[in-house]
Amino acid sequence: MFTRKKKVIIAYYLYKKMQQKEKRKKKMWVHPILLERKRYGIFYTLFEDLKKDETKFFNFFRMSQVTFQKLLTLVQDKLRHDDTNMRESITPAERLAVTLRYLASGSTFTDLQYTFRIGIKTISYIVREVCTTIWTELCNIYMKIPSKDDWLMIANNFESAANFPLCLGAIDGKHIRVIKPEQSGSMFLNYKHYFSIVLMAVTDTNYNYIFIDVGAYGKECDSAVFKQTQFWKNLLNDRLNIPSSTNKLGTDCDLPYVFVADEAFVLHEHVLRPFGGHQLDELKSTFNYRLTRARRYVECTFGIMANKWRILHRPLNVSTDLAVDIVKTCCLLQNFIHKEEGIINSISSDSTTENLNSDLRQLPRSNSVRGSLTSNMIRNKFAEYFVSPEGRLPWQNQYI
Repeated sequence: MFTRKKKVIIAYYLYKKMQQKEKRKKKMWVHPILLERKRYGIFYTLFEDLKKDETKFFNFFRMSQVTFQKLLTLVQDKLRHDDTNMRESITPAERLAVTLRYLASGSTFTDLQYTFRIGIKTISYIVREVCTTIWTELCNIYMKIPSKDDWLMIANNFESAANFPLCLGAIDGKHIRVIKPEQSGSMFLNYKHYFSIVLMAVTDTNYNYIFIDVGAYGKECDSAVFKQTQFWKNLLNDRLNIPSSTNKLGTDCDLPYVFVADEAFVLHEHVLRPFGGHQLDELKSTFNYRLTRARRYVECTFGIMANKWRILHRPLNVSTDLAVDIVKTCCLLQNFIHKEEGIINSISSDSTTENLNSDLRQLPRSNSVRGSLTSNMIRNKFAEYFVSPEGRLPWQNQYI
């Protein structure tokens, strides 16, 4: 027999169980707005209409229909999810559309919740998943380490487009604004007094990224970030397939293939920076002018990306890991789109360096370390070539 006390306890337990059941009944599984996704969501109401107008489709997704479909083909297997008894899964095409619209428009997850009628947490998960998948599936195709033949082609392009021979790429870094990460102190606070992560990149004359490193603290300067990158480590250990030194310029010694950078970077056998100082002679001024002509391609590459992906026009209000994934995806998509469509569609009438880089800030300059004797000799040989009859440009004296 149950005692009176036990009966009371059992009755109380059953009462609480009934209360919990009632709460579960009252709690909505999905908000009514989200239940109408297939009826009113933008993917189901607008996507088909956009496909009828190539210009509108490009404006909305920043790529053509053909390119969108190619990208979907490359990633859809990794984005496909099984349906459950409770609901149908979101298709790979819709997941890709959500992510591209997020990058292209700069909208917040809240904005996209109402246009696509998908919950904020789900949108956050989708963006992370799609960005990670794009990087995993496309990186080794559209941002692989160049072969020797690839490097020689890049060098030929720099010589014809920028009049800088033996150049393999232009190096620079940019700040990407973020909302202050939790418990980060001043680590991400840069010299412009806003929070950021650093994008360090090497680019070619077709405004493609050869190499990127994303995620360094905003407080760090160019040279410090560059020395932490895998690219720099591979360069020091001769793991980049760089062609051997050559006497192509007709100098009295073989010269190495080089990358061009600004004065913040260390002078190295394979990295040239401008001569320092204000009152420079003709030889040094000419070298600085020619190097600047070659280095402008990295500035324009950053600008084209910021112009295409408007998410970079505002601070990224996401976790640091997701911010890194977003920036890497924007860089990789630029290479992918240029490969599929060419670069014409990426450069609009307002694509000047000043306009395009307004939302991507230069990194602070450090007290750069003086280069070695060999590095200085290499730079001097390039400088001498640029003022020689064989290497000079007819108009260069007008700009020094």
